[in-house]
Amino acid sequence: MTEARKVPLLNVANILTMARLALVPVFLFSLFEAGGFDTTWRLIAFGIFAVASFTDHIDGTLARKHGLITDFGKIADPIADKALTGSALVGLSMLDVLPWWITITIAVREVGITLLRFWVIRYGVIPASRGGKAKTLAQVIAIGLFVLPQNDVLELIAWAIMAVALVLTIVTGIDYVIRAFKMKARAGRAVL
Repeated sequence: MTEARKVPLLNVANILTMARLALVPVFLFSLFEAGGFDTTWRLIAFGIFAVASFTDHIDGTLARKHGLITDFGKIADPIADKALTGSALVGLSMLDVLPWWITITIAVREVGITLLRFWVIRYGVIPASRGGKAKTLAQVIAIGLFVLPQNDVLELIAWAIMAVALVLTIVTGIDYVIRAFKMKARAGRAVL
């Protein structure tokens, strides 16, 4: 029996994940600089948010394609994702760009599903669904649009995409809860 190839902790996928995490305070600094509504700083904040969001796609693709999946990456990647989107939502709410109820709804869902995944981890992993991936994409696009300096047309588009993101956030949250309880029930029947 051959020994499985050891994946180094320091690999390109994990470095991109850590870079995304490191960009969170830089993004927040840019978002709030000059009172939070300076056009240049908002464009800089948007650029940082866009680059950080894109690294999420790249690190996952590289990890799967080149066999660079590590336990560290499995934990750090979702933390980096939630830190980026969560800090952006909180920042936008602090600037009165987004109502707090939107930020709280999304945050409660994200934290709740993360805890739910840990609750059922001994029975298996709940993989991200297509709806969950669409939710993430809609959230990132909507947040990015709200970070940009606003005009009437852009604001209307941002609100429309945020509405889609909210619906997907709630629907996929319910779906994850149902899947978790089904997984737990199947594991319980398997023991009997």
